[in-house]
Amino acid sequence: MKLKHNFKWNKYLAAGLVMTGIAVLLGILGFFWTPYSTTAMNAAEKFSPPSLRHIFGTDNFGRDIFSRVMQGLGTSIVISSLVVLISGAAGIVIGALTGYIGGILDEVVMRITDAVNGFPSILLTLVIISILGNGKQNVIISMGIVFIPSYVRIVRSEYLRLRDADYIRRARLMGVSRFRILFVHILPNIFSVFWVSVMIGFNNAILAESGMSYLGIGVQPPDASLGKMLSDAQGYLQRAPWYALAPGLTIVWLVLGFSLFSEGIRRKEE
Repeated sequence: MKLKHNFKWNKYLAAGLVMTGIAVLLGILGFFWTPYSTTAMNAAEKFSPPSLRHIFGTDNFGRDIFSRVMQGLGTSIVISSLVVLISGAAGIVIGALTGYIGGILDEVVMRITDAVNGFPSILLTLVIISILGNGKQNVIISMGIVFIPSYVRIVRSEYLRLRDADYIRRARLMGVSRFRILFVHILPNIFSVFWVSVMIGFNNAILAESGMSYLGIGVQPPDASLGKMLSDAQGYLQRAPWYALAPGLTIVWLVLGFSLFSEGIRRKEE
């Protein structure tokens, strides 16, 4: 039974690593090199179907879709990484303090997180962006703020569970500082739970960024974005279905890869 369980876990983790690895490599490569220019227009090759010359075809301006998908992948991965970094770091600090110290601080922070969670995340992100303005930087800030409460709750619950563990009591009796207890003794023991949340956070950030760009308030031209490509392609679904399929399936590939990776981590910890 143990061998069978490990095989299942390896299968999920291997699939997730392969899928995300391919996407990340293409995204990173897209910052330095693409088969064609992502901005140069070519009216003679407008709406060319997928071929050996243009494996994903071309768009309504004759631009190579595969090149733009590579750049869009890089943009989505960078934005999602920064969002998870901001919200995850803030969630760790706030969740650790509220979970370990408790009291009035815990009550105040929990009421704030309840209030934030009471609004649909996409709506709250739109409100913040409307205040800050369009653009990648403001998308990162707004999404980073909106995603903080989910990490706070996860970290807080783990600190509540571990703060009275025997090894933590012994550390307190030995005079270990609160900072060291919070971030050296307890924090490493919550990573198994936290990393699954990080992978889920990547998925949510990718979908949110694509949604923002689709609505025209995320990544702005001339930068390529998978969501913006989907928005531009919706008027050409019958004439050039590959225009929408390429960025759409790329988003599915990326989200599925992170989902399989997080499932592999979860099964490993069972």
